[in-house]
Amino acid sequence: MSEDRTAERANIRAAMDRLLAGTPLRSDGALTVLSLAAEADIKRHVLTHRHTDLKDEFYARVRSQGQVPDSERKLRQELKETKERLTEVLEENKQLKNEAEVFTRIINVLELENDQLKGQQGRTNTVIPIAGPR
Repeated sequence: MSEDRTAERANIRAAMDRLLAGTPLRSDGALTVLSLAAEADIKRHVLTHRHTDLKDEFYARVRSQGQVPDSERKLRQELKETKERLTEVLEENKQLKNEAEVFTRIINVLELENDQLKGQQGRTNTVIPIAGPR
């Protein structure tokens, strides 16, 4: 391994230690890959593509301290909200299906009544006016 990579890895490990100790120097102190990269003074993609083992080590250390990374906490919250919304949407869907069934029955009854009225009209050949407002 080159000296540059060795120094880079040492910087990342030192940044991990500072973040986990709650003493960040260059970042907001959040327990995220973005903050780790900022703390190590490297670009995020270097951490997530070149030093994936250190990224995984960081998250393992965060979890071993009983903490949940901010990104995971946000995802859990988003999942909770999505499940709640799904429950609401499923209930609304059930209600709309019930209403559609009611409207279908109403339409069927109206069609039957309409057919009956047409049949009555055909026999008498007279139109029965509907009384309007007076």
